[in-house]
Amino acid sequence: MDRERGSGRRVSLMRRFFDSEASGGILLMGVTVVALAIANSPLADAYFAILKTYVLGLSVLHWINDGLMAVFFLLVGLEIKREFLDGQLSTWPRRVLPGIAALGGMVVPALVYTAVTWSDPALRAGWAIPAATDIAFALGVLTLLGPRVPTSLKIFLTALAILDDLGAIVIIALFYTSGLALPMLGLAGLCLVALIVLNRFGTTSLLPYLAVGALLWFFVLQSGIHATLAGVALAMTIPLHPEPKKTRAEDSPLHRLEHTLQPWVAYGIIPVFGLANAGLSFAGLSLASLVAPLPLGVALGLLVGKQVGVYGSAWLAVRLGLADMPAGASRLQCYGVALLCGIGFTMSLFIDALAFGDRADLVDSAKIGVLAGSFLSALAGFLVLRFAPRAAPQLRAATSI
Repeated sequence: MDRERGSGRRVSLMRRFFDSEASGGILLMGVTVVALAIANSPLADAYFAILKTYVLGLSVLHWINDGLMAVFFLLVGLEIKREFLDGQLSTWPRRVLPGIAALGGMVVPALVYTAVTWSDPALRAGWAIPAATDIAFALGVLTLLGPRVPTSLKIFLTALAILDDLGAIVIIALFYTSGLALPMLGLAGLCLVALIVLNRFGTTSLLPYLAVGALLWFFVLQSGIHATLAGVALAMTIPLHPEPKKTRAEDSPLHRLEHTLQPWVAYGIIPVFGLANAGLSFAGLSLASLVAPLPLGVALGLLVGKQVGVYGSAWLAVRLGLADMPAGASRLQCYGVALLCGIGFTMSLFIDALAFGDRADLVDSAKIGVLAGSFLSALAGFLVLRFAPRAAPQLRAATSI
């Protein structure tokens, strides 16, 4: 006990993380409602026209999805690096349960989606849409439940979602990259080398990293690789260790940048992304369009695939003795968290735009599935956790779920 309870610094950092992510998730819920309301109001034409307006060679929507979201992915990269080197995922025993659950929670939704949409080859590119969990939204729902959910489950969900994000990054890099422009890719590589050199020479000022990182983003944007991956690459080069004259880990460049970005991302970038991408006109929406293969595949992937993949793989890992269940959590509470993992939203909408960016009709159709699957998963998870009995003291050390 350690680093989770015995260290005031660790608890403080984790609490700060929960607070910003959870409240940001609640804000994101409100922004989603606003976006849907605008898209179905007399302001709809102006709303969509603004998103299509070009500024400095890119549309406003493009700037949001490729520019602002690069900052989001920078923060995700920083969180992944910190958790793996100095946090909840720093040892293999801590990685096992969320790692297996995250893997199952990505594979099964993709299989469910593929099974539903297999007859239409045009839809196969969307297989990864239901594979990711929106940590801000999920923690926002947990916040509404207060102390009914043990901290161990919040940590488990956070670790799972971070590994989920890592998996989504790999998927984007491998499967959603267009034709490569080798000269630009070479310049991006030189920028990455420069960042590694800065790290190796012990540079602790953030300004050089951010300046080279901006160039890296531009070259990656022009290379055919999705520009947001530049944020992840930059994050991997930011030093985690504190400056030589300082002793606290909070003084490291990585912690300073992470703490600076967190409120901007939670209360600015993600809500702006949600406002720009959640807008969906319900005009002409019918029952047939709701149960069409694309929205049905996405919705079932999130609602059914996620809970089966996360809970089923976690159950198997515990039964095989590979991991222990989260302390103080009942089986039903674990199942409730698995349901919340079906809230895809931010990353699902992002991958939707990558998969079907040249087909507005398919993008909107997938949005229906994302919104439906995420809403139903959030509602089901909330109800299960709201009424689930807490683990009895004698069961808290149980090794099966």
